Amino acid sequence: MASHNFSNKDSNPNPEKDSDKKDELALEDKSINPSRQPAPFHAEHASQSDSSDEHGKFYGDGKRELTEDDCYDKLGFSFPWYKKWAILTVIFTVQMSMNFNSSVYPNAVTPLSEHFHVSEQAARVGQMIFLVAYAFGCELWAPWSEELGRWPIMQLSLFLVNIWQIPCALAPNFGTIIVGRFLGGLSSAGGSVTLGMTADMWEPDDQGFAVAYVVLSSVGGTTIGPIFGGIIQQWLKWEWNFWIQLIFGVATQIAHFFFVSETRATILIDREAKRRRKTGEDPNVYGPNELKKPRFEVKDVLRVWCRPFEMFLREPIVLFLSLLSGFSDALIFTCIESFNLVFKQWGFSPLQIGLCFISIVIGYIVAYAIFLPDIWRQRQIRKSHGNTARLPERRLLLLLFIAPLETIGLFGFAWTSLGPDYTHWIVPLIFVFLIAIANYGIYMATIDYMVAAYGPYSASATGGNGFARDLLAGLSAMYATPMYSNIGGKFHLQYASTILACLAVLVTIPIYIFYWKGPEIRAKSKFAQTLEADRAQHAGRRASRLSADEKPYPA
Repeated sequence: MASHNFSNKDSNPNPEKDSDKKDELALEDKSINPSRQPAPFHAEHASQSDSSDEHGKFYGDGKRELTEDDCYDKLGFSFPWYKKWAILTVIFTVQMSMNFNSSVYPNAVTPLSEHFHVSEQAARVGQMIFLVAYAFGCELWAPWSEELGRWPIMQLSLFLVNIWQIPCALAPNFGTIIVGRFLGGLSSAGGSVTLGMTADMWEPDDQGFAVAYVVLSSVGGTTIGPIFGGIIQQWLKWEWNFWIQLIFGVATQIAHFFFVSETRATILIDREAKRRRKTGEDPNVYGPNELKKPRFEVKDVLRVWCRPFEMFLREPIVLFLSLLSGFSDALIFTCIESFNLVFKQWGFSPLQIGLCFISIVIGYIVAYAIFLPDIWRQRQIRKSHGNTARLPERRLLLLLFIAPLETIGLFGFAWTSLGPDYTHWIVPLIFVFLIAIANYGIYMATIDYMVAAYGPYSASATGGNGFARDLLAGLSAMYATPMYSNIGGKFHLQYASTILACLAVLVTIPIYIFYWKGPEIRAKSKFAQTLEADRAQHAGRRASRLSADEKPYPA
């Protein structure tokens, strides 16, 4: 294994050679930040290597592996700024499209119930199963985008999602819709690929603005669904709920096909190696994927698929922040269900209820604007004083003030949604606006913190975060309306929102614990602590180059 090779070199009894190797590795990692995500299936690739230096890895048969340093100007990091943001804007649309599919469906629940003669609760299974499948789908697609490239995987994902809309729109029975929704959710690559593309084009210290933009697309797509869903429900037949999803998806896929290029570093290195061989510039150079034999191993695939779930269960930082983020996202889907009950008190039509979600969109935009100055300031501080000047816990500082807005918003929404005899309809929407600010802030800050705390393992950490968000949101589709309808009493709507507000208090407490005690908690974390200790001990080597015994868990 590659990691064993490096381990053996570090244990060399000759101190001069040992020192040279460490200097060499330190030089390499100066230009390749440890936080940059290596392809997950390449952990054992360098086991075939006989020697290496800062110019690449050399093999006994005369072949040389091209490295990032050798062709940095060909990678996504070196794209012009306008190309990066053009790609990211299309990815913004892709993410919105996939999340739109998850949130526009509730407006078809009543028409589907009437058309197929099923209960409305049964019709909501289509919403639940899509989101639960989406949660698993994101994790299943992630390793393949690392190995085969972002572009083909996203094209395949979009194609399959679009295909499964057709049987839903033409469904002869409700079972067809359930199957189509399940396959559509499982086919959605979602944030596992879109966030990965930001890491392909920006160094970790520079990607704050890009991550904030992608997070806005994720939460925004969830919210525009009900806005358009209200229009569809009021003016069109239920089939158009799926046809509109298909139209949006096809338009997005076409834009992605023509305007997005490959960004994955290992794929671009392979292409550059082939170009150099073809032109005769360097006939012995090969890309990392070309030299890996065999290309795919079942144990590697299973390892990468299992790691997000392992971190979710075994890392307290990932577990509690993911539950907070998931609960916050579930609130938005609960709102989608509760708005129908709450605003009918004012006699709102489906169209008017859908337009109420504009308050959430405005809240997201305001939250995005709040984070931008902080991202810029922290970026300047890191440039001036280095990363050590900013502990990962600093990423949670803004959230200390934003997170309570979720509880305040829920309590306010609960007791201002009494109906036209008590308040104007705009009042509960003001509190919904506060909930939206908190939801964006929680998603953004938790991702930012996990990236800072877990470095090369951040993809798995944020994967657990995304899994919790989609899974809890899916479950909320089944309990939201029964909870608001069946509590009983005159204030049943208010009691339901009050319960959610009390839960919000509980799930936000860990934010303050992690902010004040984060370094101590990370010191007990096998993942987070090993990263810091081993960088110093092993001259800055990445975790992927440590031996199996040195790693916190099996790689």
